[in-house]
Amino acid sequence: MASVLEQFSEGLAGVVESAGRNLVRVEARRRMPATGVIFSADGVIVTSHHVVERDDNIKVGLPNGETVSAKLVGRDPSTDLAVLKVDASDLNAANWSDPGSLKVGHIVLALGRPGDKPLATLGIVSALDEGWRTSAGGKIDAYLQTDVVMYPGFSGGSLVDVSGNHLGINTSAMSRGTSITIPTPTIRRVAETLLKHGQVRRGYFGVGTQPVRLSSSVAGQIGQEAGLLLVSVEAGSPAETGGLMIGDILTQVNNQPVYQVDALLALLADDLIGQSIPVKIVRGGQVQSVNVTVGERK
Repeated sequence: MASVLEQFSEGLAGVVESAGRNLVRVEARRRMPATGVIFSADGVIVTSHHVVERDDNIKVGLPNGETVSAKLVGRDPSTDLAVLKVDASDLNAANWSDPGSLKVGHIVLALGRPGDKPLATLGIVSALDEGWRTSAGGKIDAYLQTDVVMYPGFSGGSLVDVSGNHLGINTSAMSRGTSITIPTPTIRRVAETLLKHGQVRRGYFGVGTQPVRLSSSVAGQIGQEAGLLLVSVEAGSPAETGGLMIGDILTQVNNQPVYQVDALLALLADDLIGQSIPVKIVRGGQVQSVNVTVGERK
C-alpha cells in the first residue's frame, strides 16, 4: 500500500500536470521568457505587466507546443497585470478560485512556464490580510504572501491550491524579496476592464508632492501632524484649475487625511473622475478649503 507521503506526492504531481495545461510561455522581453495564464478559452491570456516590455512582436507558446503571435490588449502597471490575445480556440482556461478560504499555513504551488513545459515550486501561505493599495495606486483585493521561490520566468504564472484551483498570479515586482500573489478578484476586475476599455482609468490632480510636517498650531487645529507639500503644479491640470499653487500643503482630499504620496494616489479612484471633491490645504499658515475636479490620467 502506498504511503501517505507517496499519495501526497502523486497528488501534487497530478495538480501540476492538470493546472500546467492552463499556462503559456510569454515572449515579450529581451531576457528569458515569462509565464501567462489562459483566462478564457477564446485566447485571452493574463500575465504580469512588468514582463511585457514591448507592445508588439509578442509571441506566446501554447501548451500544445505551437508558438503564435499575440496582441497586447492592455496593461495596468498599478496592479502589475497585462492582458494578451492570441488567435486560438479550444484552449484550457484556468479554473479561477477566490482565495478567501485560504488560511496561513495552507500548502500552495507556484507554477511557471518560461520554457516548453510547466515548472513548479512548493510552499505555504505565509501571510493573509485585507485589500491594499500599491505604490502606484492600484487596488489589490487581498494581501496574499507565500514563501514560494520565484524562479526566473515564474512571474505571470499562477498560484494554485492542492485541488488545482488558480488563486491568482504571482509577481516579483510588488515587493522586493517577497512573493506576492495578485488574487483572482483583482485579476477578473482588471482583465474585464482592459478587455472593454483597453486601459484602467486613474484619477489625477497633476501635482508633484513631498511629505512635510505641519506647524504645531496647524497640527493642533486640524488634528494631524503632516501633509503633502506641492512642489509642482502642471499647467492646465485639475489642480491648477482648482486653484492649487506650489507651496500649498495638502492635508485632506475628499475628507480623508493625506500624509504620503501613495495615499493621494489611492484616494484618486476611478469612480471620482469628473467629480468635484473638497480639498483642504494650508496656505501661508492658514487652513483653507477648495474644490478640485478629478481628472483622468492619460
